[in-house]
Amino acid sequence: MRPPTRMDNANRFKLGLFCTNCSGALAMTKVPERWDASWDNNVTAARMAAEAGIEFILPIARWHGYQGQTNTSGSSYETLTWASGLLAATEEITVFGTVHVPFINPVLAAKQIVTADHVGKGRFGLNIVSGWNQGEFDMFGVDLLEHDARYDYSEEWLTIVNKIWSEGDPFDFEGNFFKLSGVVSNPKPHGGGRPLVMSAGSSDAGRAFAARHADCLFMIVVDLDKLAGDVARVVKMVDDKSRARVFCSGHIVCRPTQKEAEEYYRYYVHEMGDWDAVEHMMEIRQQSHSVPKDRLPQIKERLISGLATFPVIGSPDTVAETLRQMTEAGLSGMAFGLVNFVDELPFIREALLPRLVRLGLRER
Repeated sequence: MRPPTRMDNANRFKLGLFCTNCSGALAMTKVPERWDASWDNNVTAARMAAEAGIEFILPIARWHGYQGQTNTSGSSYETLTWASGLLAATEEITVFGTVHVPFINPVLAAKQIVTADHVGKGRFGLNIVSGWNQGEFDMFGVDLLEHDARYDYSEEWLTIVNKIWSEGDPFDFEGNFFKLSGVVSNPKPHGGGRPLVMSAGSSDAGRAFAARHADCLFMIVVDLDKLAGDVARVVKMVDDKSRARVFCSGHIVCRPTQKEAEEYYRYYVHEMGDWDAVEHMMEIRQQSHSVPKDRLPQIKERLISGLATFPVIGSPDTVAETLRQMTEAGLSGMAFGLVNFVDELPFIREALLPRLVRLGLRER
């Protein structure tokens, strides 16, 4: 049996740091305190999160930046190597690696993932992404498949990885995308079984893939008022309801008062936002996503404030109440970004987490 981790604890709403591995993290802003994704800062933030009782850390797999003055994500760590380092530097907290499956052979990936899993004694998690950014596919010389076919590819890739982790004798595999002979690999994942698997998808094909294969389904929150229905539709797709854990992505601006939080949000987004970078990112996204014109201003603002993740802005009471609403809507947790993790985590720990305990969302 794999050892239990914090992801198995009794907290109703789990929390994770999101995108510490990328320069600027989730914010496309020119403020001087924007996130410096140095290795020392990554280790410091991970240890602070672990000591605060936060459950996980989730990276974004990025291969180039978004240009503009800030070039957010222009400097980033490869996530499997990064995860191994953080697992060696921490205790208890789960660290995910985010893998673009079209860019890495499943035999190699299975070995790398098991290595990270042993470093962390079972605390590694795998986040599977099928990819969408044409420029990144061009960097690797890999064809960007038609949308739904990307998930067929991911399914075949994960089938191979699961067989490598579970089978002791060499096996052959012949599918639509892979033809492999004599595949064998040791050691197996720490404690047996497999690492926790997370997958995101907003489309029907993406959500169906996650429902079949993921332990944690990752979704985008567009409208808090419609969240309960969105979560219910995702959960309905999962055959085994015992593993229907749905997470979202967000960015938090939490300050002592509502006024301070809103003023800082206005400062880093509207006064110091990198609007040239957001125009470049919109151009990239519109190559693979249809964006309604009436939503363009909101989408651009969310891209600058948190790379399109859900904004949670306010005092500790306001932020705690928003997370309570998310919990009641059926979410199991959120991976969140901050403008600066090292600067802001102490206030999150001292002011926000105790309120979540009092609301019954967390035991710590």
